[in-house]
Amino acid sequence: AMQDRAIEKSSLIYSAIEESNNFYKSPVDPDYRSKMNIVFRLQTPELEKKFLAEAGKLGMLGLKGHRSVGGCRASVYNALPKEDVVFIRDFMRTFAASNR
Repeated sequence: AMQDRAIEKSSLIYSAIEESNNFYKSPVDPDYRSKMNIVFRLQTPELEKKFLAEAGKLGMLGLKGHRSVGGCRASVYNALPKEDVVFIRDFMRTFAASNR
């Protein structure tokens, strides 16, 4: 059951990435993508900074990627409710639509 929930939650974020027409890009081959830590990049470092700033204003903290690789990382561990993942996904869609 936990694995099914992890797949469901990570799929929400991966779908936002895949449906963004390359606004967001995952550097990880689909066969090896994590179900807990979804990493992605935006088109420019400036857009990543803006994305992180706007997400932070909405209370979404910790989306900044690892300091050695940059980008963004959404951690959707078991304790994170599905509603929070839906909120992140919806923000990603809205941000992409507003910043094309």
